[in-house]
Amino acid sequence: MTGGERELRTGTNMPAIGGYNQAVVLDAVRRASEGLSRVELAERTGLSAQTIGNVTRRLLEAGLVEETGKVVNGRGKPRTILQLRPQGSFAVGVHIDPAVITYVVLDLRGGVVAHSRTRTPSASRPGDVVDLMARSIRHLIDDSGVDRSKVLGVGIASPGPIDAESGTVLDPPMLPRWQDVPLRAALSEATGLPVLLEKDVTAAAVAELWFATGSSRANFAFVYYGTGFGTGLVIGREAIRGASSNAGDAGHITVDPDGIVCRCGRTGCIGDLITPRSLVTQAVEAGVLARPAVDPDDPFDMTTITRAFYELAESAGSGDPAAISILHAAGRHLARALVVIVNLLDLDEIVFGGPFWEEIGDALLEVIPYAVESSPALIPKHALTFVRSSIGEDVAAVGAACLVLDYAFSPRPSAMLISV
Repeated sequence: MTGGERELRTGTNMPAIGGYNQAVVLDAVRRASEGLSRVELAERTGLSAQTIGNVTRRLLEAGLVEETGKVVNGRGKPRTILQLRPQGSFAVGVHIDPAVITYVVLDLRGGVVAHSRTRTPSASRPGDVVDLMARSIRHLIDDSGVDRSKVLGVGIASPGPIDAESGTVLDPPMLPRWQDVPLRAALSEATGLPVLLEKDVTAAAVAELWFATGSSRANFAFVYYGTGFGTGLVIGREAIRGASSNAGDAGHITVDPDGIVCRCGRTGCIGDLITPRSLVTQAVEAGVLARPAVDPDDPFDMTTITRAFYELAESAGSGDPAAISILHAAGRHLARALVVIVNLLDLDEIVFGGPFWEEIGDALLEVIPYAVESSPALIPKHALTFVRSSIGEDVAAVGAACLVLDYAFSPRPSAMLISV
């Protein structure tokens, strides 16, 4: 999927391309939440009435659409409305974070029908994580009551960098021993389902596109805040992936020339200044928190860091001035990075989300809008919008499942070469 709300593709009346035309019609129905009549489908897709009749008959027989009523529009015969049938197909989405793994099952309309979350077991051991994911997916499908034969596949939202073509996780910095892990193939073998791999920040942006309405979410950055920090980028309703599907790694934007030295050798990188681990360290140094007893055998002990991070957020929520000061400073650091991104891409909307955002989002948003809009470095003069994700902390997992639905049902010119 390159984006959620994008320009609607039209079909063709040539023979032997039913698969493409079915995808065109299904895509049109999906984008009209109120449903469409066959006449409206012909108008929107450019397909003939006969082709629309044949395609909708096949979609009805396959259980992918349903007739939901009739409407009268002037004189003539009432028109039958077609809508997606939610139970027609399902997709599983998985989001891997070094601290937590989130699982969702989506129906054909994108509704979440099942959800679960597990702590990431020793993020340094990929085999353990794959085994846990496979078991959790099986249990989630079973517990949801979904017909497994209607599950199209699994989408994985993973920290980058990734090799999307081979389905390999290369060497994410927060998963120190995950080098060249063939995650797509391993999980497909373990589950028996087709698997797609996407970078987590891009999957989150895709979810926002999938559920966007009206003119929203046309040109935006999705600020992903989890164990790490990154941005999903959308221009003209198209998710920007880049040459290797690794766009959005904004963690090394310098925002504090007097800050700490990053592992990259530069000083004051945004990714090192605002992550949960960094904020916990700052809180310990400020006396807001007692030093957490991090496992000495696991320097990436996210269980302990997560607990301390929640304590920091609770202290700020209770009005502790030192805790609030730490979070406000993080918000100003983030604002400096956002100015760079907005300037570069001429965005008009910033969407915030991720598994750790909810805990501190209120405090950061107290300072971010003003810090961005008042920055002398800000170039665009149009209004900027700052909003929370409408999907919530599961946004990357939801986006991963949306990718599966989109891959299965959205029209692609390559489908015109195959007779279905």
